[in-house]
Amino acid sequence: MGTNTPARIAAVLVGLEGLALAALAVWQVVAMAQGDTGSIESAIALLVLTVVGAAALLAFAVAVWRARSWGRSGGIVAQVLILAVALGAATGDYAHPLIALAIAVPAIVALVLLILAARAAGRAKTEASDAS
Repeated sequence: MGTNTPARIAAVLVGLEGLALAALAVWQVVAMAQGDTGSIESAIALLVLTVVGAAALLAFAVAVWRARSWGRSGGIVAQVLILAVALGAATGDYAHPLIALAIAVPAIVALVLLILAARAAGRAKTEASDAS
């Protein structure tokens, strides 16, 4: 079963999100090296979670590119989590609406594309089983 165009675009977007998280991890390492942390233990824990998230997003991107259903499912969950982060960035005492928008827009686009890719994969599977 080939990968459709929305899936290819979604894979690229999810991959770019993974690379952005990897860049954030590098920034966190630099901040720790410069002593710009309140708690080194918390900073290390956050770094580990960031690296795990980056690895997961990159794995989802590869899986979506290869038309694997677990990649689409994981990508959809990741986009919902990213939207939750965007909501947090848009609200509260330290709200940054433009940053929230920069986080939310790619997540919404990727979410829609992943859902379209899942629907197309479902249709293709149904057509393949009907042809058999």
